[in-house]
Amino acid sequence: MNSTYIEVHASHPQKRLVAQSAAILERGGIFACPTDACYALVCAVGNKVAEDRIRAIRDVAREHHFTLMCRDVSALAVYAKISNAAFRMIRTLTPGPYTFILPATRETPRRLQDPKRKMIGIRIPAHPFIQALFEVLDKPLMSSTLMNDAIDLPYADPSDIARDLSHTVDAIIDAGTMGIEMTTIIDLTGRSPNLVRKGKGDVSRVPGL
Repeated sequence: MNSTYIEVHASHPQKRLVAQSAAILERGGIFACPTDACYALVCAVGNKVAEDRIRAIRDVAREHHFTLMCRDVSALAVYAKISNAAFRMIRTLTPGPYTFILPATRETPRRLQDPKRKMIGIRIPAHPFIQALFEVLDKPLMSSTLMNDAIDLPYADPSDIARDLSHTVDAIIDAGTMGIEMTTIIDLTGRSPNLVRKGKGDVSRVPGL
């Protein structure tokens, strides 16, 4: 299988190509696409076969946690329990390159949660392609950072993704070369924010960090 290669405009993705990409996910497919941090593997929420395909590509165990990408804070609140303080923080920082660890709600599929802590990682990306995709699908997406295991860093160039993974994914969304810096991860399950990983997202505006 050779994947479909879709070149989209980095800041103004063409509606026709966004619709083509959305149709791939709706058919149960997976693709590599840009986010506001780096390239990621993406599939529809609740598609177990697609999730297992991503785990196989990443060569990770079933315990590997996906990140739920949501359009906005309102969509995020369906899957995570958010305190007033956490809501204000997330609204201030997003859309942007941050992943927030939050308690999962009953709406969250169990296989997407940390089995012991019942937590989930959620983000609201700012990349124009992802936001355009949300407009078409109007539902969250599952994602996993697309790592190049040969160098232990995320893929930055879509041509490298095509070279290495064109036989494993249904499509590659090319929006140009991206950076290799991953999201900043902030745990919001305690009384105060806890910085899990310093990444692309600026933490200078986060009280207590």
